[in-house]
Amino acid sequence: MTSTRADQNFSLRSVALPAFGPALLFCIGEGAVLPVIALSARDLGASVAVSALIVTLIGLGSWLFNIPASIITIKFGERWAIVGAGAAGALALGAAAFAPQFEHGIWLLAAAMTLVGMCSSVFNLARQKYLTEAVPVMYRARALSTLGGVTRIGIFIGPFIGAAVMQFAGISGAYWVGFAGMMAAAALSLTIPELVAPGTSDGGPVPPASTLRQVAASHAAVFLSVGFGILLLSALRASRQVVIPLWADHLGMDATHASLIFGLSGAIDMLVFYPAGKLMDRKGRQWVAVPSTVIMGAALVLIPFTGAFVPLLLVALLIGFGNGISSGLIMTLGADFSPDNGRSHFLGIWRFIADAGATGGPVLLSGLTAAVSLAAGVWATGLLGFAAAIVFAIAVPRLKHRRNY
Repeated sequence: MTSTRADQNFSLRSVALPAFGPALLFCIGEGAVLPVIALSARDLGASVAVSALIVTLIGLGSWLFNIPASIITIKFGERWAIVGAGAAGALALGAAAFAPQFEHGIWLLAAAMTLVGMCSSVFNLARQKYLTEAVPVMYRARALSTLGGVTRIGIFIGPFIGAAVMQFAGISGAYWVGFAGMMAAAALSLTIPELVAPGTSDGGPVPPASTLRQVAASHAAVFLSVGFGILLLSALRASRQVVIPLWADHLGMDATHASLIFGLSGAIDMLVFYPAGKLMDRKGRQWVAVPSTVIMGAALVLIPFTGAFVPLLLVALLIGFGNGISSGLIMTLGADFSPDNGRSHFLGIWRFIADAGATGGPVLLSGLTAAVSLAAGVWATGLLGFAAAIVFAIAVPRLKHRRNY
């Protein structure tokens, strides 16, 4: 099947505001509160361990709600799922701002963070499904890489906005920034055009929607092959966020130097997402999937050989570059292999697998560090990158690829 003239004339700029604007605002809101959740819990009397647990509730809520998120998206449609998730997330952060006023405010904070994670799951799945169907396939990787890049930009600048407001409003100011960001995302999402329900090529009736069980069974080969690579990539990404500050501390660096290294790595991360998406659209997904995981894996293996600020910074920049070019890769592969009938269920399972990796990666690092050493944990994390590269090199070219141009 060849591209239509309308597809060839498509421009990402035509959907930029409704497609990427809400994502930026939502992630600014989320980014504003991430640095202060543990501090809020401590102020409410929680122990260090409980405070760390409350921080993880956003990720756990998102992970465990991926399947229900697919059902919500099917029931209400992409636009209203995005609007509802933004509004509910805003209300959760607004409630968290009032937690200090309650005797058992720690429970309110925990419930709010769990709800934010659930809303994030719905928001992310619905916007991924929307872009998958609204953007022609020849622009898919660029669109989803841009979405991934916009997400990272929002998470990056959110803490700075939150810090500025906290100068005047205290720690609750970060939650009000989060409230405003997510509510603005919900409002802007109202401008997203509704998708036209697909018909059949012969004009006949649309077949009944596939169930979750049917999608899981019929696409088991994809989940067990490419999905395993996605799990490894997610574990690699999540672990690298922990490895850099831990190794900086291991070298005796203060928080300022550790933050500078982490921030510069994140800056490189945000600069290369669009060229990577364009490469995937023109050359194929494996042109980014394999190099990005090899680069991150090799950089992590090099970390234990660094002994000073400059070498660690250079390796961290390499990690940022590898992660940056993989922006949108998980969403793009999910879109490529998702069926037209049952796409929401497929993406729900896909995101569940990815979030499982993101949760398990730091656990693996922690376990090996406790049992052996930090260097052993870092090396094991680096091996995840090489394993992911092997999976992508084998599975992505051989399984059905939906690029039709």
